[in-house]
Amino acid sequence: MSKIAVVYWSGTGNTAAMAVAVADGAKEKGAEAVILPSSDFDVSMVDQYDAIAFGCPAMGAEVLEEGEFDPMFESCKPALNGKKIALFGSYGWGDGEWMRIWEDDCKAIGANLACDPVICNEAPDDTAIEECKALGAALV
Repeated sequence: MSKIAVVYWSGTGNTAAMAVAVADGAKEKGAEAVILPSSDFDVSMVDQYDAIAFGCPAMGAEVLEEGEFDPMFESCKPALNGKKIALFGSYGWGDGEWMRIWEDDCKAIGANLACDPVICNEAPDDTAIEECKALGAALV
């Protein structure tokens, strides 16, 4: 059985709702999935999971949340080379630039992106929930 971590930061609850759908998709494919706020995850935990979904909304000028999520993710980057991961998050403005930058960064460090990232504007609608479930399934 695959063991999947869904690691996220959420300010308004939108990305948290996406995290639940990602975990549901992984569980529907038979994986063990745990949902962890980014404050509860660090680089020492990367090898405990077969795959990891990282979720963070766009903040400020389309960047990852800088107080908690980005420092955690930066510390994990050396351990992500060759690791199966997926990315998701919500935004309230812009055009998704933060996700394109994040995706390129993950490719540059050698992470194995299981599928295209999932983004949604504001709260996830039914389509975004289904895309998140598919993302979770892709990690299994």
